[in-house]
Amino acid sequence: MDRPTTTGRRWLRRTAVGALATACGLAVFACSDRDVVMLGHGSGSDGGPAFISSSDAEVGEAEAELRSYCPSNRCPADFTTCPTSRFPCDVDLKRDRNNCGACGHACPAANNRDAYECIDGRCELQCGAGSRALNCDGIDENGCETSLGSDEHCTACGDKCSDPAKPCVVRNPRTSEYGCGCAPDQLYCNGQCVNPRSSDFDCGGCGNVCDRNGDAGAPPPNAYYGCGDGECGRLKCNPGYRDCDGDPSNGCETSLRDPKSCGGCGNVCGPGQQCRAIFPSQDFECACPAGKSWCDAFCVGNNCVGACRDLSSDPLNCGGCGVKCGDDSVSGISGICTYGVCNLVCPDGKADCNGNPSDGCEVNIDSDPQNCGGCGQLCDAVAGQACVRGRCVVEPCDQIRPDGGGETR
Repeated sequence: MDRPTTTGRRWLRRTAVGALATACGLAVFACSDRDVVMLGHGSGSDGGPAFISSSDAEVGEAEAELRSYCPSNRCPADFTTCPTSRFPCDVDLKRDRNNCGACGHACPAANNRDAYECIDGRCELQCGAGSRALNCDGIDENGCETSLGSDEHCTACGDKCSDPAKPCVVRNPRTSEYGCGCAPDQLYCNGQCVNPRSSDFDCGGCGNVCDRNGDAGAPPPNAYYGCGDGECGRLKCNPGYRDCDGDPSNGCETSLRDPKSCGGCGNVCGPGQQCRAIFPSQDFECACPAGKSWCDAFCVGNNCVGACRDLSSDPLNCGGCGVKCGDDSVSGISGICTYGVCNLVCPDGKADCNGNPSDGCEVNIDSDPQNCGGCGQLCDAVAGQACVRGRCVVEPCDQIRPDGGGETR
């Protein structure tokens, strides 16, 4: 399609208007060398411009055979130009947190408990992102006032633990699983759930601490006396060791770091693999599988903990351990790793048009009429044509061609 200007116009057949909307994926857009946004139909009661749908865009049989569209500097419905605007019509009143429903009406700032998002022009409270806070009283003004994990709200709003002997507790510290009272095989001791059959500090009951040296003399190598089946004095292995031969006289003879018993008795690592402590669990596993490389997370002496990484696609270990793609200090820019090479990427609506990664994705291609939808894609500056959602705005011209002859008004 020819570029629309104020003097030269591209005529669109009425049957093409609906098809254009469908082809562009949104009914409000017309396709061209430089995409445009149609205005005029579907307007509000004040007669102002608005997006048109494909059905509204079709002209009745009694109307003109052809219709022209011209560049527009008027904002579609729900878009406006605010005092803080950099470009015309660059504020979406339905989604802009700083101008939600009206210019200057900012949603409250987010904190570690709650956040507000602009949804359909209203600041809506959002809870639960990264926290256990909920809005149990239904009052937005006081935010997400309730913290789960209490006797009144244990796992959800109103989940009350009524039995004093079964308060709201963390049943599993690894998963932060809460519940009223401990699991059936556990005891509630000193503010936490423990297994009395194996706990060296609450063996058979709360507060019963086992003597690691026991009464039978010094324990065998890599072993100590602890709790087993609810009784103290049972030989147990130190962390990282196992009794794989079943002979208590030589203690826990096998190191779980041994590639012939990596993480468990008899677990043999394959060719080229080593027995490693995996971050963050620090459990021992054979590492690494084909296609991945070992990267240390931290070391204590010669003992290191880490993980297997895909150096061809991991943005934190791209082409080598610790090689990070992107720069956290530059706003609006992130990195991806492709075949071991870092590439910088911009979020939707942003672009790096000057090729300088130090200033990030510096161009707003959603609203900049000089870079509308892409770097260097110009809207009509003479007409003051606005750029909305990466497309230059147009509206119907006042000329109609009922046939192939000259223009009429």
